[in-house]
Amino acid sequence: MAYNYRGPRTKEDIIEFANRVAGPLIRPLPSQQMFDHVQKRHSVLFLYVGVESTLKEKFIEVASELIVYTYFFSASEEVLPEYVTLNEVPAVLVFKDSTYFVYDEYEDGDLSSWVNKERFEGYLHVDGFTLYELGDTGKLVAVAVIDEKNNSVEHTGLKSIVQEVARDYRDHFHRDFQFGHMDGNDYINSLLMDEVQVPTIVVLNTSNQQYFLPNKKVENTEDLIQFINSILDGTAEAQGGDGILQRIKRVAYDARSTVVSVFKSSPLLGCFLFGLPLGVISIMCYGICTADSDDGSEEMTRKDVIDPNASDEGSDEEQDEDKTRENSSEVTDEDQEEKDIMEKKKD
Repeated sequence: MAYNYRGPRTKEDIIEFANRVAGPLIRPLPSQQMFDHVQKRHSVLFLYVGVESTLKEKFIEVASELIVYTYFFSASEEVLPEYVTLNEVPAVLVFKDSTYFVYDEYEDGDLSSWVNKERFEGYLHVDGFTLYELGDTGKLVAVAVIDEKNNSVEHTGLKSIVQEVARDYRDHFHRDFQFGHMDGNDYINSLLMDEVQVPTIVVLNTSNQQYFLPNKKVENTEDLIQFINSILDGTAEAQGGDGILQRIKRVAYDARSTVVSVFKSSPLLGCFLFGLPLGVISIMCYGICTADSDDGSEEMTRKDVIDPNASDEGSDEEQDEDKTRENSSEVTDEDQEEKDIMEKKKD
């Protein structure tokens, strides 16, 4: 069976992926010592407890689909630590965040969907790749945008507030929200196409590119809970989206960001890449405009050369006609005088 690796492109992550898919889909845990060892090595693991059943068949099917993301194990009830209590067996559990959670088909729905949502810890360091993966869960992502190098109370306090809500209010929000923090605002600015102040809280809906910003500064746990509840009940204003206008804005923003990044990284290269085409286009436009004006001036010159000759010829013809008329008029007068003299002689 072939698996596609979709994780971070680091040596450690690739090796871990290779080891995970190289073994069996479901690894057995024969003893509590082995269970303790596995739990220390993996921050998130899924465990099937019990004998053969329909639930195990579903568990195997889910493991074949999601083995690229996380680990799957099986064990008997005797292997579990004393702090784990089960109401019924067989059961599927997830161990993470220093505790465990039991799958309930009636409350959690499809097993595959539940595993896909629970394969992340309750609180994460969010980056671009993690945010992309969280899009498959269907959850809203509440992110504290902070500067990890800044140790002021404003930054560390906001991170602690989000961690506290993720830990203490899991039962209220874990089905709808994933919590975490992001170092710096560069990535979030490109995602929102806006300048986000640091520190702040941003809630992202990765399914439709919408986001929510608090209308006031989050200073304590109550403020964050109030903000989250306003999103759940629909009173918070959603911004962004994936409409036509947002797509046009995205194209313009990406083009602008590309130009700015090129000039910031290498001004000379930027001048060459963008200056050369602009220069060529300018020369072409100038040549086209100049060619039109030259053609017009040549036509006018030709007309000026031809028209004077034409006018001179016309004037000469007119003069000849005038002379002919004058001569004919003179001849007519002389004939009339001769006729008059002849009539007088007859008389």
